[in-house]
Amino acid sequence: MIDLHQRSAGVLLHVTSLPGPHGIGDFGPDAYRFVDWLASCGQRLWQWLPTNPIGPGDSPYQSVSAFAGSPLMVALEPLVEAGWLAPPQAPEGGFDTRRVRFADVVPWRLARLREAHAGFRAKKNPREFESFAAWRAREAGWLDDYALFMALETEHAGQCWWQWPAALRDRQPKALSTARARLAAEIDFWSFVQWCFDTQVGALKAHANARGVAIMGDLPIFIAHHSADCWARPDLYFLDTQCQPTVVAGCPPDAMAPTGQRWGNPLYRWDRMAAEDYAWWSARLKRALSQADVFRIDHFRGFAGYYEIPASCPTAEQGTWVPGPGKPLFESIARALGDLPIVAEDLGLITPDVVALRDAFQFPGMKILQFAFGSDATDPFLPHNWGRRFIAYTGTHDNDTVRGWWDTASPRERAYAGAYLACGREDAHWAMIRACCNSVANVAVFPLQDVLGLDGTHRMNVPGTLGAHNWTWRFEWPWIGSEATRVLGLITAASGRAPIGLVGLPG
Repeated sequence: MIDLHQRSAGVLLHVTSLPGPHGIGDFGPDAYRFVDWLASCGQRLWQWLPTNPIGPGDSPYQSVSAFAGSPLMVALEPLVEAGWLAPPQAPEGGFDTRRVRFADVVPWRLARLREAHAGFRAKKNPREFESFAAWRAREAGWLDDYALFMALETEHAGQCWWQWPAALRDRQPKALSTARARLAAEIDFWSFVQWCFDTQVGALKAHANARGVAIMGDLPIFIAHHSADCWARPDLYFLDTQCQPTVVAGCPPDAMAPTGQRWGNPLYRWDRMAAEDYAWWSARLKRALSQADVFRIDHFRGFAGYYEIPASCPTAEQGTWVPGPGKPLFESIARALGDLPIVAEDLGLITPDVVALRDAFQFPGMKILQFAFGSDATDPFLPHNWGRRFIAYTGTHDNDTVRGWWDTASPRERAYAGAYLACGREDAHWAMIRACCNSVANVAVFPLQDVLGLDGTHRMNVPGTLGAHNWTWRFEWPWIGSEATRVLGLITAASGRAPIGLVGLPG
């Protein structure tokens, strides 16, 4: 759908940040409206964060499944239209339109999904039942374990899988068979939700593609300990006899984090994955490509070498670097799936082996303009030092907004940015967008917050924190005025990333 080697531009906005009446952005009417807005100003890419179910801290990067979609993104309007759900009434006082209040939204939306499931079963439409059954059969490779996992988690009041009775924890066949029979209705519910997710994400992607807009997904490199993936195949991870990780993922100490970052994810046993020709990874990427045209792999450097921390260490200070799977992993996936439309998140401590792995497969890397002004003209994040095979960003979901960055940058950084970009605080966001667009980088992407010139109170996430506002940001349609649309379109077209005539410039 999109050629990452051709000039184009796009916007980074997570699905949950969309407006909408039900407490959180989803695949409903506002998603279609956003696609149409992107097309109207020459944008050819919509970048999402992971669309998997959220995990601890409401993060989409700590999911209970690497394959499942988030129930919170299932729009309710199509369920009403299908006759499965009565028009939902928001709780008294309504929902916050600028923040996702997960504590309120999650139980309310799950209750509506359960009502829709009951309505679907009560309607007894043969064609709907046949479609659902056929989909379940196609997706059984991941769905059966996920739906049973969720049913068991519900039955055990949210307990982690290693706290379940030993027979279930250890997946003894008789215990699993008994659980599948006992929890058949609950398994059916979680499967139904995933069917709705797949149906809706497919319809939205088709609409976007028809309007010339591609979808970029996001694939976290690691999985969560409490996940269907780890429970289903514990042999693929470094776990002890009590199902606890012996080593965990993270990154070493640096100036920003004196004790490093201890993420806590279990680490893969790459030797065992290699013995299966990396079948789990091929299945995971095949599923990702069924929902997006291209996807970013988070922490790409971990495939060349990753930081291994003893699970007993409370910080990341005692970790060591360990070689990753390298080229054989991507060669195996390519044999299974063909050309891989992957963007490598090559940020952080990047060593020559990471660059070699990225370049061996011609994967585009990332350049973040906010990082460019701390040194001098040789800085690799300055546009005049970029190559073509990169995605140029003003910032990402883990950065402050451009205006927020300007407000907190050192006087020296502001002076350098002002001189380089010929801007001040009020127009720094447009100056950075223009610099990304005018660069040689094949693709330029901007968080919506930067298009709108919003300050740091609108940032999406602060890495390494469990802040109350992380992952909660939403926008409102009045914020996207005609001027922002006009200027974004003009910059995009003038830099050769959209047809001139599309945005009203004389041909």
